[in-house]
Amino acid sequence: MGHSHPHEHPRQPWGEPRPGWRQRIGRWLRTVAPGSGHEAPPDGLPDLPLALQRGELAVEYLGAERARDHGRAASAAVRAMEDAIGREDWWPADLWAHRALWHYEQAQDTIEAIRQARRIGDLRAAAGDPESARRYYAEAIDEARDVGAEQEQGLAALGLGRAHLELGQVTQARRLAAAAVDLLDRAEAPAAELEAARQLLGTEVPVGEGSEERH
Repeated sequence: MGHSHPHEHPRQPWGEPRPGWRQRIGRWLRTVAPGSGHEAPPDGLPDLPLALQRGELAVEYLGAERARDHGRAASAAVRAMEDAIGREDWWPADLWAHRALWHYEQAQDTIEAIRQARRIGDLRAAAGDPESARRYYAEAIDEARDVGAEQEQGLAALGLGRAHLELGQVTQARRLAAAAVDLLDRAEAPAAELEAARQLLGTEVPVGEGSEERH
């Protein structure tokens, strides 16, 4: 797998603006909420799309949203995201994920916001779009560094490294894996997280070939 021949991935119609969740996430959500019936105020969210308003989690989420209980709304949105991911229903998963991120921001829960940005990166990568996943991982790395959250920084670096690997950029992937190992080790992260970073670090370049090797 060489630099000039990265893996091909289908482009996902996420319809979002440039990277950076702060002050942009609400605006993006307002552009991808068909069927909402009306515009949300500039500092709020649109109505949840009608297609997503069914089910126990949606009812829980809507109740928390009406009560402006951002922590509970975020938690319900994350569970709805995970449910959609389990079905590989990517657009609803992505919409729920971004609503969760917005609520964490409103609750000023910085660590959960960082974690949720990383989850969006994981979601985008799983959906076959490592290119856009990289933006969320990079944001999470920057925010985690600012608050000294080494475990989250390490996990985001690991995710970013995997995205680079999917794009055929093994050197960058290994560099990020090394950073992830160091950060996760210092944070005394679970053994499974450290092992995942070490596995990515083990990616090698074949001798006598001009292209980089996958695992």
